[in-house]
Amino acid sequence: MAVVDTVPDPTTPPVPAGPAAAGPAPAAPGLLRRLLRDRVGAASLAVVLLFLLLAAAAPLVAALYGRNPLEHYGQNTPGLLSDSGLPMAPNGGISGDFWFGLEPGLGRDVFTQLLYGIRTSLLIAGAAAVVTTSLGVFAGVAIGYLGGIADRLFGFLANVLLAFPTLLLLLALSPVIQSRLVDPGSAEPEWMQFLVLILVFSAFGWIPLALSLRATVRSLRERDFVQSARAQGAGRYHLVVRELLPNVRSQLLVHATMAVPTFVASEAALSFLGVGVTEPVPDWGRMIARGSEVFQADPTYMVFPGVALLVFVLAFNLLGDAVRDALDPRSGGR
Repeated sequence: MAVVDTVPDPTTPPVPAGPAAAGPAPAAPGLLRRLLRDRVGAASLAVVLLFLLLAAAAPLVAALYGRNPLEHYGQNTPGLLSDSGLPMAPNGGISGDFWFGLEPGLGRDVFTQLLYGIRTSLLIAGAAAVVTTSLGVFAGVAIGYLGGIADRLFGFLANVLLAFPTLLLLLALSPVIQSRLVDPGSAEPEWMQFLVLILVFSAFGWIPLALSLRATVRSLRERDFVQSARAQGAGRYHLVVRELLPNVRSQLLVHATMAVPTFVASEAALSFLGVGVTEPVPDWGRMIARGSEVFQADPTYMVFPGVALLVFVLAFNLLGDAVRDALDPRSGGR
């Protein structure tokens, strides 16, 4: 992690008038210009914005399209599904009425299922990214600044938590939390499913960022501009907020950008295994799981959620790489 270019002069007062003296990260317009000069970064940003727009406008798009993700069109309209539950029309039932076809069995519209599946993934992944970033910043900066026994205890705790098999813990924790929050025999509300997944992801997702920030802050606290501010009587709040945090902003932005696709893929994996979002909430992972069951008879159904998940995660990962290159003055993405 490179320290930002603007470093406080040792002769300046200990409490500067504004945050600029702490060496803020590059301004958003400058970052955007760097991203747009990178063809891969610009393309990935366009794809990410498209997904965000579709997620926000999903009800409007569905209304204009004339379909919703919950109605069983294939079961309610004769001639759309065969006796075995497969679409009668070729290519999974793709037609002018159903652009991406019909879901085998229930006969729901695939296009609207995908639209609302974006909302499900983004809501869970975005909330988990916010929580893990907040916890990581608090723990990493605090421990890195304090050092000593707190640093050693945190290092031991982080190594212990990282030693657990994350996927197995996610599979085990999800139903346990659900059973604690929902009475036996009661239907689990939609918000409860989202909350459980966010809690599960947040339980371990903050540790890598905290470890990274701890190492960065341990290095920064020995730099001349921090020592100068401390010598001039600056308190801990000023040192952390005005001197240290501005120098890890780019690290936080890159982490948040890379965390979203990680949580999207994890949420889809849990739903695929049957412990994530349940019916009737639209979800890509569950669509892929259903597609794998009928792949030989109807391979088209699995293509759409699989491609959507691949493009979504790939675009976010490429955007994270582009943001990192744009913020790193030593890279070629200036």
